[in-house]
Amino acid sequence: MELGYANRVAVVTGGSSGIGLATARLLLAEGARVAICGRDQARLDAARKELGSDRLLALRCDVLDATEVAGFAHAVAEWGSGALDLLVNNAGQGRVSTFADTTDQDWKDELDLKFFSQVLPIRAFKPMLDKSDAAAIVGVNSLLAYQPERHMVCTSAARAGVQSLLKSLATEFAPRIRVNSILLGLVDSGQWQRRFEARADKAETRDAWFGRLAQDKGIPLGRLGQPEEPARAIVFLGSPAASYITGASLEISGGVSRHI
Repeated sequence: MELGYANRVAVVTGGSSGIGLATARLLLAEGARVAICGRDQARLDAARKELGSDRLLALRCDVLDATEVAGFAHAVAEWGSGALDLLVNNAGQGRVSTFADTTDQDWKDELDLKFFSQVLPIRAFKPMLDKSDAAAIVGVNSLLAYQPERHMVCTSAARAGVQSLLKSLATEFAPRIRVNSILLGLVDSGQWQRRFEARADKAETRDAWFGRLAQDKGIPLGRLGQPEEPARAIVFLGSPAASYITGASLEISGGVSRHI
């Protein structure tokens, strides 16, 4: 299938590792020009070296800082054609906490992260998206939006709000800009790697630890996802090939969802 990315411009926030890096790699392979950002300069440098493309722009940017996001958007406009065809909002991790142990500051920090990592890039890049003939936004969200977990009460609530926001924007921005999302289950990432490294039984291998995790979580496919798997969904939903899809959410969860 021809996705239609040749000579188009895409932005991926949180693009220096994990799903964001995998998405950037796929977009480059499809012929797009890709701008990525992240907070860690060393990771950005490593991503730039790994991707090794003259169609890549990698800049440091904190997506919760409106000034930095505006500066990133200005740099992309000068580097690209002035138009933007795809914005992938990928920044943000989960917070493990119950209602009882989530402080007021935790609530504020989590809501700020989940909402404004979407709001600020969309606000900054919308004028460029308006100039595209095939503009799209893909928000990377979590299955927690529909299936909350009691040990992640704060993140679950924030994820649900973000899903409502993206659904609203799909209507508000139509027909000029399509807005879709993916809903992640458990995907192998730096966060899970750190939990593996902190395991109680240091003799347990990585494969055994991750296999047990998948079993404990009841994942029907019996494993965690790999970053390339949600990246493929992002690249499809953001492409001209998905031209009649907006306001949709696609689960990438290995079948772990229970809601209808």
